[in-house]
Amino acid sequence: MSATPIHILLVEDSEPDILLTQEAFEDAQIANRLHVTRDGVEALAFLRRQPPFEQASRPDVILLDINMPRKGGLEVLSEIKADTALQHIPVVILTTSQAEEDILRSYRSHASSYIVKPVGFENFHRAIKAFESYWLSFVRFPPRS
Repeated sequence: MSATPIHILLVEDSEPDILLTQEAFEDAQIANRLHVTRDGVEALAFLRRQPPFEQASRPDVILLDINMPRKGGLEVLSEIKADTALQHIPVVILTTSQAEEDILRSYRSHASSYIVKPVGFENFHRAIKAFESYWLSFVRFPPRS
C-alpha cells in the first residue's frame, strides 16, 4: 500500500453526518485526507479549483449526497461525468434516499456505487468502514492532476 494519502471529497450538507464521517475516517488504518463541501455549487467550485478553492487537491474519490441546497447531487454527478477533466473520478452516492428512481438515475449518470446511509451511529460507522475497506485498501486510482 502507498503511504500517499487518499484524497476524499465529501459533499454533504448534514453537519451530524459530516462529523460521523470525519470521525470514521480519522479512525482509518489508511492514510487519507477528507475534504468537505456543503452543497453542490461548492463541490463543483472545489473540483474546478475556483475561488476559494484554487489550491484544492483533486480528490481520488467523491462521496456525494443527493439532497442538498443550491444544487442537488444528481445534477452535480451529471456535471462531473460530462467534464473531461473530472469524469474519471469515481463518485459514490451516499444518501438517505432509497427511491428506486434515484438509484436508477445515479447509475445512469455513471455513479460508481450507491450507498443508503444507515440509521444510527454504529451502523453509519460500519458503512464508512466498509467504504474505507474497499475503496481505500483495494482500489487503485489514476494519478492526480
